[in-house]
Amino acid sequence: MTAAVSAARRRQVIDALRRGAVPETGLDLLAVGLDRFTGSVEEDLEAVAAGGSVFKAVRGEYGAGKTFFTRWLADRARKANLATAEVQISETETPLHKLETVYRRLTERLTTSAFPPSALRPVVDSWFYALEEDALAAGTSADDSAALEAAVADLLRQRLAAVGRTAPTFAAALGAYRASTLDGDATTAAAILAWLGGQPNVAAAARRIAGVRGDLDHFGALGFLQGLLTVLRDSGHPGLLLVLDEVETLQRVRSDARDKALNALRQLIDEVYSGRFPGLYLVITGTPPFFDGQQGAQRLAPLAQRLATDFPADPRWDNPRAVQIRLPGFTIDALVDLGGKVRDLFAAGTTDPARIVGVVDERYLRELAEAVAGRLGGKVGIAPRLFLKKLVAGVLDLVELHPEFDPRQHYALTVTDTELSDVERNAANADDIDLEVP
Repeated sequence: MTAAVSAARRRQVIDALRRGAVPETGLDLLAVGLDRFTGSVEEDLEAVAAGGSVFKAVRGEYGAGKTFFTRWLADRARKANLATAEVQISETETPLHKLETVYRRLTERLTTSAFPPSALRPVVDSWFYALEEDALAAGTSADDSAALEAAVADLLRQRLAAVGRTAPTFAAALGAYRASTLDGDATTAAAILAWLGGQPNVAAAARRIAGVRGDLDHFGALGFLQGLLTVLRDSGHPGLLLVLDEVETLQRVRSDARDKALNALRQLIDEVYSGRFPGLYLVITGTPPFFDGQQGAQRLAPLAQRLATDFPADPRWDNPRAVQIRLPGFTIDALVDLGGKVRDLFAAGTTDPARIVGVVDERYLRELAEAVAGRLGGKVGIAPRLFLKKLVAGVLDLVELHPEFDPRQHYALTVTDTELSDVERNAANADDIDLEVP
């Protein structure tokens, strides 16, 4: 498997792990324990590509692999030619109760198999190219530019007719973007595209040319999302995977903002189920306290009802088709398995892969996994990030660079507070807290 991986892809994955980050792509190379979800994920992607819509809630403790799972899912979505966007929910940067901000982040993070973020402009340009091709196929002469533009404008109105009932400015702005592009006015075209992407403070002159006023608001954002899905579909992307990550942060905001955010989430879920967003695969991630606690989803009864899922006592019998799925987190065995995948991927890019595999064998991987987990208070579930960082930067790099290096003799695991996340730091320092025992 690793032998078929390109050098660029291998380097991208290994470099991310060396930094202690989750790779943006290539998660299929590292997937451990996700087989249980593969079938249902493929069913969901097929449904979305056929014009359906899907909502899924991913539940897991900190460190259980929610970000890994959603990026693995995004990898599969892009392979199915869907567009993807990952939006981090936060009180200051992306408050969930302001859907116009969520939409803006979506367009900033919009990604396709061919274009990195932001892919909004190439998607829109591809859409107009598709409209041109459809107009020509219908008999419009390529030599008659005026007739061609009239045909394209007519197709634009037809394709966005449903969107126009709730967000008429979306079609108007697209038409103005097209006109500015054809006129060679790159500055105005870029400004109009920024407005279409939900950016605030767009120049008034550009908005006048587009025939629009003000900035996008909460309710307009839903119409713009509907329009974006139409543009994506006609430009060759049958759907969009939208991940709203870390919704548990809602528990830490003011009660009034929290209530608005929970209601906005309930509204989004209802709109997905109503069929308003054909081609949308909406995924949220959160910790168990968000789904079960009184400061989270349980605070709004209608939302709690929509997320309600019965989990069996034995995770082996979990239903991956349920609205809410849970990630069980890592065990030592799973860490060793993951370490083996990373080691093999790393070794495939070296001049002596047999030496890498021989020195960093399964026994050593287990020793390192247990040592890292031990530094984190025995909490194996939050160990993967740090384990992989130490494995790549502290062990594999040195084994490759120095022929005499033996990690059992020459590597001593060190963990400093500065390299830990808040969750990892709390686990590592738990034993340092003095407790009064009566």
